[in-house]
Amino acid sequence: MMERLLTRNWDRKDSHKLASYEPGERYRYFKKALTEYDREWTIEQLKKANLRGAGGAGFPAGVKWSFVPQDSGKPVYLVVNADESEPGTFKDRYIMERDPHLLLEGIGIAAKTLGAHTAYIFIRGEYTGPYRILTGAIEEAYEAGIFGPNCMGTGYALDVYVHRGAGAYICGEETGLLEALEGKKGMPRLKPPFPAVEGLFGCPTCINNVQTIASVPLVLEVGAERFAALGSERCGGTHLYNVSGHVKNPGVYELPFGTTYRTLVEEVCGGMRHPDRPLKALIPGGASTPVLLPDEIDIASDFDTLKGIGSMFGTGAVIALEEGTCMVRTCLRFIEFFHHESCGQCTPCREGCGWVAKIVHRIEHGTASRADIDLVLSVAENIGGNTICALGDAASMMTRPMVEKFRDEWIAHYDEKGCPFPRYALDD
Repeated sequence: MMERLLTRNWDRKDSHKLASYEPGERYRYFKKALTEYDREWTIEQLKKANLRGAGGAGFPAGVKWSFVPQDSGKPVYLVVNADESEPGTFKDRYIMERDPHLLLEGIGIAAKTLGAHTAYIFIRGEYTGPYRILTGAIEEAYEAGIFGPNCMGTGYALDVYVHRGAGAYICGEETGLLEALEGKKGMPRLKPPFPAVEGLFGCPTCINNVQTIASVPLVLEVGAERFAALGSERCGGTHLYNVSGHVKNPGVYELPFGTTYRTLVEEVCGGMRHPDRPLKALIPGGASTPVLLPDEIDIASDFDTLKGIGSMFGTGAVIALEEGTCMVRTCLRFIEFFHHESCGQCTPCREGCGWVAKIVHRIEHGTASRADIDLVLSVAENIGGNTICALGDAASMMTRPMVEKFRDEWIAHYDEKGCPFPRYALDD
């Protein structure tokens, strides 16, 4: 049986309470970070563990921490990105609801390692339940003397705040998040300068995803080498795969990096919900990742393997689609989302996503010309690589494989003057 790390406390009664968190010696690795571990040693452990960022990009966490300067003369900030808004993604919500103290211990370790005395958790505005649980856990940590002006009696000061977003997907982009945290409109910044050098309030800032930070105490507990060995060659540990769509048993599953998508769908999730409707397509990491065909799912699920076949691991948010699903309608729903969530700062994204949505809408409803199919590809190709942040790239990368891999469906929409698929495909 696979060793549970991120989810091992989830089955405990009142798992969100401090009393249920590591009953023996709570926050012991934070205390060791305060009293024993130095910056270089801790960062080296993360590098050896192959801990990768779990927010989508997969950047090595130890490398990111090493970029934060210690001699700038400015305060250092730690920011946790809990603005979980990628369609299909809901793993971080489970961490905050079921084991918030694991996240908070990771925040403490990260803050001490980086020399930060202030940490912010930027949480998705719609996450009212997780917000309430998380703020309650922080209050418990303050009352127990874990956070505050004298963390665990060591004299180190650390304050942790939770900031609620206002529902903008773009604030999941790290510099858009910083703008919102500063009280401005959430619009991504040009880089460089990068947040590690000039981030929140112009100061050195480290931004990490919820799962990434929650994994830090686990690396220190099991050891870097053992943690690395649990995963694939360059992605250490386990990951919270969030599975939705047409499988029998959707949900959040902790599995080692490198688990094949076929294993995930057929064994872990029990296969597709209807025996007569087999898997048609699989989206491996949220709406922004290029779609896979059924003959492409026998691959290891990690950042490097997916990149090698022209897709992305993303957040590990798997969406399984069954036969009978209209891929044109699926594309339309996704591109309308990206158009709605574009901040409007970059013309290729603002105008391009809108035009792709209009054209795909025409195709879906039978009012397009056959040339519009190639026009979708042309407009999408001109969005990618021409914007400040990756939202435009995501819209482009999502759209093109939808057309290229399912071109016959797009032609069928033209030939039959509308969608040839039954409505149940996405609606039931």
